[in-house]
Amino acid sequence: MGSLFRSAEMTLCQLFLQSEAAYACVSELGELGLVQFRDLNPDVNVFQRKFVNEVRRCDEMERKLRYLEKEIKKDGIPMLDTGENPEAPQPREMIDLEATFEKLENELREVNQNAEALKRNFLELTELKQILRKTQVFFDEHEGCTNPTESMTRALISEDSIARQSGPVQLGFPEKPLDPEDYYPCFVAGVILRERIPAFERMLWRACRGNVFLRQAEIETPLEDPSTGVQVFKSVFIIFFQGDQLKTRVKKICEGFRATLYPCPEAPADRREMAMGVMTRIEDLNTVLGQTQDHRHRVLVAAAKNIKNWFVKVRKIKAIYHTLNLFNLDVTQKCLIAECWVPVLDLENIQLALRRGTERSGSSVPPILNRMDTLEDPPTYNHTNKFTSAFQTLYDSYGIASYREMNPTPYTIITFPFLFAIMFGDLGHGFLMATFGAWMILKEKPLAAKKSDNEIWNIFFGGRYIICLMGLFSMYTGLIYNDVFAKSLNIFGSSWRVYNLSRGDVEAIASDHMLDPATEDYVGYPYPLGLDPVWQLSKNKIIFQNSFKMKMSIIIGILHMLFGVAISFFNNVYFKNRLSIICEFIPQILFLTLLFFYMVVLMFIKWFMYFASSDMRDLEYSTRCAPSILITFINMVLMKNTPFEDKCKTANMYAGQSGIQTFLLFCAFVCIPWMLLAKPIMIMRGRKKASAYSVQHQPITTTTATENGDAEQPMHNNTGGQQQAPSHGAHDEEPMGEIIIHQGIHTIEYVLGSVSHTASYLRLWALSLAHAQLSEVLWNMVLNKGLVAEGWTGGIAVYIIFAVWASLTVSILVLMEGLSAFLHTLRLHWVEFCSKFYSGTGYAFQPFSFEVILDASNQAKEE
Repeated sequence: MGSLFRSAEMTLCQLFLQSEAAYACVSELGELGLVQFRDLNPDVNVFQRKFVNEVRRCDEMERKLRYLEKEIKKDGIPMLDTGENPEAPQPREMIDLEATFEKLENELREVNQNAEALKRNFLELTELKQILRKTQVFFDEHEGCTNPTESMTRALISEDSIARQSGPVQLGFPEKPLDPEDYYPCFVAGVILRERIPAFERMLWRACRGNVFLRQAEIETPLEDPSTGVQVFKSVFIIFFQGDQLKTRVKKICEGFRATLYPCPEAPADRREMAMGVMTRIEDLNTVLGQTQDHRHRVLVAAAKNIKNWFVKVRKIKAIYHTLNLFNLDVTQKCLIAECWVPVLDLENIQLALRRGTERSGSSVPPILNRMDTLEDPPTYNHTNKFTSAFQTLYDSYGIASYREMNPTPYTIITFPFLFAIMFGDLGHGFLMATFGAWMILKEKPLAAKKSDNEIWNIFFGGRYIICLMGLFSMYTGLIYNDVFAKSLNIFGSSWRVYNLSRGDVEAIASDHMLDPATEDYVGYPYPLGLDPVWQLSKNKIIFQNSFKMKMSIIIGILHMLFGVAISFFNNVYFKNRLSIICEFIPQILFLTLLFFYMVVLMFIKWFMYFASSDMRDLEYSTRCAPSILITFINMVLMKNTPFEDKCKTANMYAGQSGIQTFLLFCAFVCIPWMLLAKPIMIMRGRKKASAYSVQHQPITTTTATENGDAEQPMHNNTGGQQQAPSHGAHDEEPMGEIIIHQGIHTIEYVLGSVSHTASYLRLWALSLAHAQLSEVLWNMVLNKGLVAEGWTGGIAVYIIFAVWASLTVSILVLMEGLSAFLHTLRLHWVEFCSKFYSGTGYAFQPFSFEVILDASNQAKEE
């Protein structure tokens, strides 16, 4: 459990591996996931490292697998995921994998090329079939002519005459009409994309000056583009023109618009013969295309069964060679040297993994793992599980804890949902939240297997345990507040006589009646659990809950901050920082206790001493004479007397209160210069002592030189060798001016922060009241409208209005208010709690782990 309350103890180790066993040993360490390797070649280019060729081979294999995966997804073939985690293959198996992937890629590319060529031929034949069919309609329109082109000639002549008769504006027609014998019309037929027809027609008209005759018809069924596989819509066109010059111009325009031209016989018999030949070829192509697609499907189905495992194997091989590139080679080129951070408690497991790797490789030389001494700060590693990982993430996002610093996560498991529940306290809303969290926990495995790429869902699923706990704690606080969807539960009966009135009397006085414990309405015994349900009918409910929740927020907030200061004591004890305990912890705990915790004590004194009474004989201890805690505290700080009525005799809650408060205030003010000056003065005195000590005990040295001309070496005297001066922790090399400035900022921040942080906990009170009032507004303004309706219309109204109320409740009160309370709770832990002890200046332990690498690869692929 030590690693739960404090980060795991780490050590820097040096690892010696034989070249033939290095791959297998690193593979075992990757499966274990407990070793963080350091780069021993920071100045070496990545392209000049020893295993760069192996990494490139892995990149190439991964590229081929991505190509296969893309083709599999294109055909909609499910990829088998057995959930297995295959081991990293041996280096000699890379050749087999490369050959398998090369064969699959070449075969698939060849099949795709053949299929594309066949589809292109099929497209051309289909377009030709459509041309023959559509142009037959054009020719049939002029079947009265012996020669079909003669009809088109007459059409051109008629257009010419119409154009000449229409006025002086003429588009490219000759001034004199030509004889029909002077026309030698010819035509071209083709297919073009349907959306290009208008621009194509305008270009033909302008470029040919109107000396063309264009007919077009749409192809009803879409055609598949063989290159992209996209369905496109096309149209058939036929263009009649005169002369070779126009023919060249028309063909260039067709080429510019990417229209495909096809031969179209002029004679009907030739067209019918060509159409029969085209149909025969289309049927043959359909047969060949079907066989090609079947072969492609069989190849992809076979690949889909193993592609998941292939990805895992290739990524593991690549990760191993990436890690081996971080190692150094010794002078014999037979041994690899690595440096790594490892948890001390897991050294035995790491040794076993290295032994397994050596046995797998068949090496006879065992690996060597030596612990090293270093002044470098180790990484921070906190053992977590699926329950604690979500809470640990909250603090890791704020800042990674320093090495061996107190880990606040175990305490946050309780304090976080509890502070949230104070703001979100509602039995009904808490039940909805707890049910949602419990559903995600119970369906954890199937939901995790889906691997959704929805970021919001992943956030909810990652915090499922937090959501469940927040809901359960909210149910508890909702029971204390006796608040269920803005209504109360009558479990134990009321302690007020007003509860015994008839329903009509209660409804008549509900809006004006105020509950007063001093009257005869109060029976005299407290409600067993939480608030009395009759407070829902009272006019002064808000006044009562204001006082109750505000005092509760202050009490919980000050206890929470005191707990944070107490944790700093355990940090200083662990790091043997006696100076911080004397100069920081003691004045901080005194300042917070003597001022703010004293205010909490006054609250409890007031609750125990004063009571509601209408008897004038008990006026001194009645609520009328009860002093205000806030006024008393303010006057204590300002050293003023609290005013009181003459009938109350005194403003003090106990004898000698004024003197005790003056003494507490004096001690609290003394703590401020204590925090400000004590630490710099003690550091300064320690440095002076260390300087005087080093001068008095300076060792006798003689100057010597080695044969190679090395620098001077100090020679110690015979009285005990070179001794160390007293150590002063991390402040030995820090300039004195910076220490004073840092201590001044820290003191000001703590003193002012004690006031602002105490006030910040009032958000517990404010959000709790806001949530309750919003819930009441939804009940009275929405759902209550349907409940007051009578008859069959009331049933319909309730059905509709309940749906509206439920939607608003979930979207506003559960989601939006829940998010708001979550963020405020997060702020209370990050700022008000962590500022007392948490430095968060460390860096995370990032071990070489196949599980982490594979998860990161899957997430990157989904994005």
